[in-house]
Amino acid sequence: MCYDLSFKTSLQSIHDIFPGLIQDDQFQIHPDKSAHIVAHSFEEHPIVMRNREDGLPHLKLMEWGCIPFYTKDESAFMKQRIMMLNARSERILGDTSSYWFKIRNRRCLIPVTGIFEHRKVTGITKKVPYFIYQKTNNTDPSNPNPPNLSTPHIQPAPFFLPGLYSVAELPNLQTGELEKRWTFTLITRAANSLMQQIHNDGENKWRMPLFLTDSLRDKWLEPELSSEELQSILNYELPAADLDCWPVYTIRSSKPRPDGLSKTDPFIWEGLPILQLTD
Repeated sequence: MCYDLSFKTSLQSIHDIFPGLIQDDQFQIHPDKSAHIVAHSFEEHPIVMRNREDGLPHLKLMEWGCIPFYTKDESAFMKQRIMMLNARSERILGDTSSYWFKIRNRRCLIPVTGIFEHRKVTGITKKVPYFIYQKTNNTDPSNPNPPNLSTPHIQPAPFFLPGLYSVAELPNLQTGELEKRWTFTLITRAANSLMQQIHNDGENKWRMPLFLTDSLRDKWLEPELSSEELQSILNYELPAADLDCWPVYTIRSSKPRPDGLSKTDPFIWEGLPILQLTD
């Protein structure tokens, strides 16, 4: 599944892609802190959604990890919340008993500049961490292999992963007063040929986020999608050639890099086999 994101850019970059976007909350993005966003911390992240009252796109802070709208006791739900960080695309329409089916019309977009995932490699003791991003018109169409560290590497442009959001009314832990909690989940699907090579181990291997084209990204926010249109988007598989990646030093470890570079910068792993770009 996908539990590690990166958003190393400005809020203005989101507004540039969505002219007229209404920002509901006053906040700033600190690229150093948002270089790595961990799902299990249930942190807030700016989310693009279409407001149900005015029908316009809004930017709103939401916590990662859906809390169902019927939840009354947050503490009792916390253990289950880990299961609400990702939503399998196959269940959104395919499992009518799932919570994802209930909120299938509460669609949102998660702005990122990349994701992290581990690759198991024979002969290397530890899994190799990777930074992966979707190519856009503003990024260089390079190959999915380690770049030359002696040359400047790409700063990926923002792209948007589809998600679903939920709104629950829960008592504030300090005041006891009811307040709205906005939360989201990230949608995953079966991996393409590149992501199969990277996310190749573990209980949820061969999964990846539901990467979308720009046109499908915009369609995802349309309020009146039919079930057929929604299923068509959920079935979309981004070609491997539209992704790029490189190995990095660590993902969740706080251990400083020996070269002093940032978490998303390339790192050379000796003996690392080259990824094969095939579709």
